[in-house]
Amino acid sequence: MVVSMPRPLPWVPEDSDFAVIGSGIAGIIFALFASERARVTVFTKKEQSESNTNYAQGGIAAVLDPTDSEAEHVRDTEIAGVGLCRREAVEILVHEGPPLIRQLAQWGVQFSRRPESGGFDLGMEGGHSHRRIVHAHDMTGRQVEEALLAELRRRRNVTILEHCYVVDLEVGETPDGRQCTGLWYYDPGGPCLRFHPARAVLVATGGLGQVYLHTTNPAIATGDGIGMAYRAGATLANMEFVQFHPTAFYTPNGTPFLVSEAVRGEGGILKTLDGAPFMEHYDPRGCLAPRDIVARAIDAEMKKRGDQHVLLDLTHRDADFLRRRFPFISTQCAEHGVDLTRSPIPVVPAAHYSCGGIECDTWGRTDIAGLYAAGEAAHTGVHGANRLASNSLLEALVWGKRAAESCLSERLGVQMPRALAFRPLNQRREGMEAIRWVHMTGELRRLMWDYVGIVRSSERLRFAQRRLAVMQAEVDYLIESGMGIVETFELRNMVAVARLIVESALHRRESRGLHYSLDYLRQDDTQPPVETKVRINPFAFVG
Repeated sequence: MVVSMPRPLPWVPEDSDFAVIGSGIAGIIFALFASERARVTVFTKKEQSESNTNYAQGGIAAVLDPTDSEAEHVRDTEIAGVGLCRREAVEILVHEGPPLIRQLAQWGVQFSRRPESGGFDLGMEGGHSHRRIVHAHDMTGRQVEEALLAELRRRRNVTILEHCYVVDLEVGETPDGRQCTGLWYYDPGGPCLRFHPARAVLVATGGLGQVYLHTTNPAIATGDGIGMAYRAGATLANMEFVQFHPTAFYTPNGTPFLVSEAVRGEGGILKTLDGAPFMEHYDPRGCLAPRDIVARAIDAEMKKRGDQHVLLDLTHRDADFLRRRFPFISTQCAEHGVDLTRSPIPVVPAAHYSCGGIECDTWGRTDIAGLYAAGEAAHTGVHGANRLASNSLLEALVWGKRAAESCLSERLGVQMPRALAFRPLNQRREGMEAIRWVHMTGELRRLMWDYVGIVRSSERLRFAQRRLAVMQAEVDYLIESGMGIVETFELRNMVAVARLIVESALHRRESRGLHYSLDYLRQDDTQPPVETKVRINPFAFVG
């Protein structure tokens, strides 16, 4: 880690009809549809293409085969979600997804095709009852991101601001209730926070994987949007349900990379280090069981045997097929000395996806007027207690479009909020001790990995709760004392997100989906399952 040095900001419009925070698939889709009739500014803290979308390998789930059906996709999603999926949201997802897949193809996404028919080459993944995964080999996210950004650059109504970090949302009281009137972004040249008014703001900042020591997420996934929305008073839901991808490439001292769900879908077999398959002991679906079951099974085998990882074996499949189907994974494995056609892949679970987030309705509207959410930062109710593989990009597509439609119909007529004066920052760079936030970030990630991981207990959670309260005070002090830089703003969001996960996990007194507690081993079926909803002042559970 290094301290960010000030860089001049690009020209920033004085205001926008709609402001988007994040340049993943949800934000880009919103901008594409909204820019047909409105001015849109996209704020992204890194390069345009740096997002969780870009790292998504497996594909997008959609009913495109005549032997498949919407009802079966709905059923598979609800089974994975363990009773907490919102039926209306799932039906919208499944019904509106296929036309958007075809729209992506028209915008230039080069999906893999069947040579004999030219139709989509549909893959199979865990939890699905049919082949319905549209993919671009094993680089689907990158293909989608590049094609959509190319399309977006052709739109005259869109401004994309790279390296422009949004710090907070502005929310005020009106006669009609609370309303979001814009956002505050960091200007290192001041140093100060500058205000950008907008008729509506979409939070599409992606995931929160960086709060964990091992994650498949990129470095930008620090839960910024969730932290901002929480401080603004929006309701958060189901934050305890963090999905650990069962198969990240194991490196003792390096950053793991994702080994797609599709590898198991194409016949990959999970084995212990002595070569024994084990998934059939945990679930009749074997290696095609949902991710939460597979991750816990791997975790159990590793703890039982004292191993640091397990093996994912594809050596029984045709070598040429594997290289064609998984070119990116093949290359990545080779760079780490593994030929997946000849040797099993060492894998370990890693934090991958948050099924909780900013509570929103079927149009992406939060409980604050003018504030919308889409993508991984949002909680739409689609995923329930566990996300079905490859439903994430689909949800981002559907809710990005629906949020744009809602903004165009409901927010264009809203008066533009008044501009607010900049806020100077008490910032000192001479003698600044970067080791303080570097140490805190490392401590936070290890704390969450060790105490709030795949298998939890009330005692571990309460320990994490106490330590995170101390961290909260420490990071607030850092900012107040002059370390108001991007890294400490990110750390503040990471601490807030970690606390939300812990508090929500303590509130759920059962094991369900991605939340597995040693103190409450059984799922509570004595009453209908409920979502965990929380908002600020402090951690007030609602609903």
